Amino acid sequence: MEMSAQYTSFVAVGDSFTEGMSDALPDGSYRGWADLLAARLAARTPGFRYANLAVRGKLIGQIAEDQAPAAAAMGADLITLVGGLNDVLRPKCDVPRVCALLEEAAARLAPSCKQLVLMRSPGRQGPVLERFRPRMETLFDHIDEVAQRHGALVVDLYGSASLGDPRLWADDRLHLTAEGHERVAEAVWQALGLPPEAEWDAPLPPPVPPGWVARRAADARFARTHLVPWIGRRLTGRSSGDGRPPKRPDLLPYGEHAGDNAGND
Repeated sequence: MEMSAQYTSFVAVGDSFTEGMSDALPDGSYRGWADLLAARLAARTPGFRYANLAVRGKLIGQIAEDQAPAAAAMGADLITLVGGLNDVLRPKCDVPRVCALLEEAAARLAPSCKQLVLMRSPGRQGPVLERFRPRMETLFDHIDEVAQRHGALVVDLYGSASLGDPRLWADDRLHLTAEGHERVAEAVWQALGLPPEAEWDAPLPPPVPPGWVARRAADARFARTHLVPWIGRRLTGRSSGDGRPPKRPDLLPYGEHAGDNAGND
């Protein structure tokens, strides 16, 4: 794809995937694909501005109500909107309503920017993906339709074999590793028509299967550290993002946010 647009500003909207979990920096904050993309765009454009409104745990209704209006008001050239997976991964989900709310957010954002980018999010291979695959694919089919109606780009990460590889997912089995986020940043970069710098969907080396003891130890660690707290939040109606502000709430020149340029060498 060849595109001539020069992007001078970028606002990222969404949940933990766009916040950058689990691409951790030494200070405990998260970087992620959106920060990586912003750094690369900033290197091409003096005065480039960036905001990241994404907050972990947010549902699509919260994204549409809180983040989309704020992002639209910023008047950025480029906006990315990724959401809905937190909804479809819950035991009970009104998928048509999720689709309608995503379209509501896209309809608000598309007229406010030069380019809106949507995504078919990646899924980690395994039983969780298989259980929720029908809901996810319904959502992703709708994303394709929304993109056609609103002139948005769609980055298809769901169709990536490499991003489904468990080795690109963190111990919580919900978020990508640093390398996974780097691949997503490259995928969006190329979707915008910018010169490729890597093959983002290159296959990983053949895996070396862990032994039975190592698998059981990993399963026990996952259950203790991640699964039990997640179930506790679901049972009590809490979210990991409750009370948490966006890490980059204002559309400022890149480099003026705390943490800008960290880990981007």
